[in-house]
Amino acid sequence: MGRTSDARNKILDAAATLIEQRGYSALGVAEICAVAGVPKGSFYYFFESKQALARTVIDEHWATQRRQWEQLLGSRSDPLRRLRDLFEATEEIQRAGQQKAGVVAGCLFGNLALELSNQAEEIRNRLQEIFEEQINLIEQVVIEAKEGGLAGPSVDTRDAARSIVAQIEGRVLLAKLLNDPTQLETLWRNCLDLLQVPAEARTTTD
Repeated sequence: MGRTSDARNKILDAAATLIEQRGYSALGVAEICAVAGVPKGSFYYFFESKQALARTVIDEHWATQRRQWEQLLGSRSDPLRRLRDLFEATEEIQRAGQQKAGVVAGCLFGNLALELSNQAEEIRNRLQEIFEEQINLIEQVVIEAKEGGLAGPSVDTRDAARSIVAQIEGRVLLAKLLNDPTQLETLWRNCLDLLQVPAEARTTTD
């Protein structure tokens, strides 16, 4: 009875929640199954190991997040507005998580990178791929901003995109540490400075 797609989804949902709340290393398969309400045997029917489960949680989380990023960054609004929309959506996610659980959960990818980067090579490699995909998505918007005169001519688009992703991760980490989503409010101002946005362009995007 546990060997159904419903059981698999319950395991994934339980694992995602527990990893978000407590991290990966402290969790055991028995606890995940207990929270999911499925027999332990169901776990090994779907996943060969806890690390394989974590990899699936990561992949599914990124699939959902990527759709959101593509929707926000691929809209018809001007490039700077799209970046601001991304920052605001990121802050709202952290606010919603805090309202639901009482604490800022942070970023699943960032949390796991800090916890497992020196322990699980497969997970580290997958996280690196995801961060590169994030950089790719943002770089396309930065290129548009630069070509449209909304970013400084000397801006290195790849480096700028990498810095924006790093700032998002850093600010989310600080919000988690301080349990304060307002730590993300500086992302927009920092982005304007990073992209060397002219004064006249800043007023049109406020």
